[in-house]
Amino acid sequence: MKLATLKDGTRDGKLVVVSKDLTRYCAADNIAPTLQAALDNWDEIAPKLEALYTDVQHEAVPCERFHEREAHSPLPRAYQWADGSAYINHVELVRKARGAEVPESFYHDPLMYQGGSDGFLAPRDDIPLKDTKWGCDMEGEIAVVTDDVPMGVSSDQAAGHIKLVMLVNDVSLRGLIPGELAKGFGFFQSKPASAFSPVAVTPDELGDAWKGCVIHLPLMVDYNGEAFGRANAGVDATFSLADLVAHAAKTRDLGAGTIIGSGTVSNQGPDGDPGKPVAEGGLGYSCIAEIRMIETIADGEARTRFMAPGDTVRVEMKDEDGHSIFGAIEQKVVEA
Repeated sequence: MKLATLKDGTRDGKLVVVSKDLTRYCAADNIAPTLQAALDNWDEIAPKLEALYTDVQHEAVPCERFHEREAHSPLPRAYQWADGSAYINHVELVRKARGAEVPESFYHDPLMYQGGSDGFLAPRDDIPLKDTKWGCDMEGEIAVVTDDVPMGVSSDQAAGHIKLVMLVNDVSLRGLIPGELAKGFGFFQSKPASAFSPVAVTPDELGDAWKGCVIHLPLMVDYNGEAFGRANAGVDATFSLADLVAHAAKTRDLGAGTIIGSGTVSNQGPDGDPGKPVAEGGLGYSCIAEIRMIETIADGEARTRFMAPGDTVRVEMKDEDGHSIFGAIEQKVVEA
């Protein structure tokens, strides 16, 4: 099943069911007015949405043309958004750039921060930037949305609470991160609003690509119209998305509509090295910070600048037949 939220002038938008090929939709507000309302009563609402999805697939109900530019993030705001660190290769690279070691605990106890969730950018919204010195960076990620998760669940139990999957551009302000982390109290100003894919899908839509609560497909990140990252989300994942949900629920219940992110998707090179840019035959990177670190190690300084007004980023994932699964996040950086 594929779900989206269309902009309708309200904060939380209108819930719609989208066809598998992302070409048409049918309003679902007679079933649940918003995606959050559906998640609040998922066991009862989901079968009704599934039935409507089947009707949309068979064109048995009136449908309208689906335009990704009219979609908001599936949850325009959420009760909780927490981002983890499934891909330790990314953590290693970014910490090296700051001259920081990776503690041994990071390999069995994931990092996680609680981001701002009171408002997300729509997948085609501009990224506002007030100062280029803040070091604006994109981060291509996977995210899951849960129903109510009880405190203390195991990873196996957490897997059953993952109801939807989507993509993320987790915008980071790299120039502000070191100063904030030095305070010992975590991210805040360095993590502005994120954007999620136009469509959220149930895990069964991913077929065989959904194994062990990880998507085994490349995450496509384009920067200024050129291939920048093609890292496979099913490779080099130290933790699964279920592991991250269980980690978040260790000491608290998670309310329905909680979003948990994977952290930046990142692959090692074939010999365990940091890997090469796409233009050089590698899988590239899902954020600018990684290539800057590699440039610094190789040449003593970073050449690739962070994002500035006018720069564009596109994040998408396609199935094995080349069809877009979630639609695309397409954003342009603009002066705030």
